[in-house]
Amino acid sequence: MTGSNIPSSFRLAYVPGVTPTKWVRVWHERLPHTSLELVQATAAEAPELLADGGADAGLVRLPVDRDVLSAIPLYTETTVVVIPKDHVATAAEEVSLAELSDEIVLHPLDDLLAWETLPGRPAVERPATTADAIELVAAGVGVLLVPQSLARLHHRKDLTYRPVPEAPESRVALSWPEAEVTPDLVEEFIGIVRGRTVNSTRGRAATPPRPAKDNAKDKAKDKAKDKAKDNKAKRAGAGGGAGGTRNRSAAGRKPQSGGRTGGQGGKRGKPRGR
Repeated sequence: MTGSNIPSSFRLAYVPGVTPTKWVRVWHERLPHTSLELVQATAAEAPELLADGGADAGLVRLPVDRDVLSAIPLYTETTVVVIPKDHVATAAEEVSLAELSDEIVLHPLDDLLAWETLPGRPAVERPATTADAIELVAAGVGVLLVPQSLARLHHRKDLTYRPVPEAPESRVALSWPEAEVTPDLVEEFIGIVRGRTVNSTRGRAATPPRPAKDNAKDKAKDKAKDKAKDNKAKRAGAGGGAGGTRNRSAAGRKPQSGGRTGGQGGKRGKPRGR
């Protein structure tokens, strides 16, 4: 993939309660030349937004239509009950569904939990949104069961929440339009959310190549370094050769005094004829 074919931006949709901050930070570190545009959408809108090309990928809540969208589950959220701070249930660390049987349990139209049987007693009307339901909880009308991230998103000083282990849970996934070949930038983001390293063989095709100018500079620097090494080696070799010549000359030279002594000694040792 050449630099001219790399898209200039990547559009990432995300739904309420999902925080993409850490992944966006890694994206900017790895692909500083490819901007990432965040597109906020409701849980109901996100799948259609992806299918229509309004975003390249999205952090959505399952389920999605697998004939239209690909998806990789990322994590499952704990379900909690949002209650006033003076509610009797605050005395416990967890709340069971049976303990909510006498409570009015609000069921907003944008509810994210797949209930087979709704707990508690139903309200007269269903709130339009989770935000509306939170206001009713604060007014003492009832309680609300939501994924923990939404309880944090709609935090109020007069409300708190407790886990409900028996309740259905919500799963968050990375999703993108179904295709025979996954786009390079989607592969890049998949690698980021899965914790792949920067040197991973997958998801690196979108990395822009280094500019030709920088490559030329590096080649010139490398050439200069090689030349300096060659010159140093030649100087070292020249010095070593001279030293070797001197050593051979010294080793091959016979001591003059020893030769004379040996010769004289030989003459003294020969008997004089009479």
